[in-house]
Amino acid sequence: MANFMIPETQLNRSGKAIPLLGFGTAEFPFGSSDNVKEHLLHAIQLGYRHFDTASIYLSEQPLGEAIADALELGLINSREELFITTKLWCSDAHGDRVVPALQRSLRNLKLECVDLYLVHFPVSSKPGEVEIPAKEDLLPFDYEGVWKAMEECQKLGLAKSIGVSNFSCKKLEKLLSIAEIPPAVNQVEMNPLWQQQKLREFCKEKGIHITAYSPLGAKGTLWGTNKVMESEVLQEIAKAKGKTLAQVCLTWAYGQGVSVLVKSFNKERMQENLDIFNWSLSLEELNKISQIPQKKGYAGLHFVSPGGPYKSPQEFWDEEI
Repeated sequence: MANFMIPETQLNRSGKAIPLLGFGTAEFPFGSSDNVKEHLLHAIQLGYRHFDTASIYLSEQPLGEAIADALELGLINSREELFITTKLWCSDAHGDRVVPALQRSLRNLKLECVDLYLVHFPVSSKPGEVEIPAKEDLLPFDYEGVWKAMEECQKLGLAKSIGVSNFSCKKLEKLLSIAEIPPAVNQVEMNPLWQQQKLREFCKEKGIHITAYSPLGAKGTLWGTNKVMESEVLQEIAKAKGKTLAQVCLTWAYGQGVSVLVKSFNKERMQENLDIFNWSLSLEELNKISQIPQKKGYAGLHFVSPGGPYKSPQEFWDEEI
């Protein structure tokens, strides 16, 4: 059993608090890792309680198995101790496909409800398999139809909270103008090299919690960059602190009041990533980090095409790039 609690924060319109450090399950290529269930079980044993999955990651099933095993082994006393997030893929981002997509995810997870259900990207694709869409299959996102169905998921008790991922201020504004239930969370790329100042201020004003993915740059993935781990500023701070560069990034993100997702199946790093709560960065160090030149790691090129709804990365991210 874990001997400490990860700090939490309350989400809007929901009784459940979200742990501020979460465990990501996107291993690229999706579904390529063996022993995923064992890694997730080990994470529960270490004290992780917030797990992030998605239909495209192919990790819902092993996560469901790990939860069942954790209960059986007494690592947790009840399902309620965990905070589980999954996401709606683009091929299911159509009004009539949202509820069935979540029901399918719940079957994979062997759960009656998730704590948070997110729209993965502000784009739809031709209904069909859950896979990275071909450029010609991209379609404009149906805000009203999809969000109404997301609200239905919450009303039916299939998701305790609903939210989005990869939405810009402009897209959130559009969503808020039609939403009966506002999104509780916006999950976005965020790290010292992409600090999302404008988006964070907008979300704070609207009561939308930010979850940060790729806090270390997600090197070696489809959406990643090496630049975070190669940052001289971060390397110097880590050395002076006697901490790893990853710990510096995670402590920085935690200090910004967001929840942050870590992803490592390496046992030593899984433990190291938990060691971010009992120390902090100095004002001078924070100041150095705030001056790092900003560049988005993930341009979203899979969702950009001459014939599609977004003709350029600038259009996809509404200039927030």
